[in-house]
Amino acid sequence: MTSKSNEEHKKTAGQQGPVPVAIVTVSDTRTVETDVNARFLRERIEAAGHRVVGYRLIKDEPQQVEAALDELADGEARVLLWNGGTGIAPRDTTYDVLARKLEKTLPGFGELFRMFSYEQVGASAMLSRAVGGVYRGKVVLSTPGSPAAVELAWEKLIGPELEHLAWEVVR
Repeated sequence: MTSKSNEEHKKTAGQQGPVPVAIVTVSDTRTVETDVNARFLRERIEAAGHRVVGYRLIKDEPQQVEAALDELADGEARVLLWNGGTGIAPRDTTYDVLARKLEKTLPGFGELFRMFSYEQVGASAMLSRAVGGVYRGKVVLSTPGSPAAVELAWEKLIGPELEHLAWEVVR
């Protein structure tokens, strides 16, 4: 069930043309060849008629996370999709860097992600520090790095709202 104003926003957002999106995978083990998350996201983004305008594969190092965020925020992407580094292990620093840099937060993104994740993995969903917000006029969405988590976030949250999110930060 959607409200009339929500439907109007989505209609207007859909008329703005392809959304430029950047993908960032944070992993100490993946390579470009084994980055199934970036491949999945690229396929879904392009199938929806949007454009991937940036891609980074970085280590889970706070300096690399911050540098990639700043670099991509200066580019043409309006939505920055991050995956990896959102857990509570000592090496998981993506959330910590992104959370302190966000200028506006989207608490509902993390809350809804954990709710949908709970349906799949049970109570271990609480270990996810998925986060969303706005940084320098860009939508930033960060999910765990498991392929199931990336697919869940795309199918349930990001894909259905990509145009709306991208429009809201520039209207």
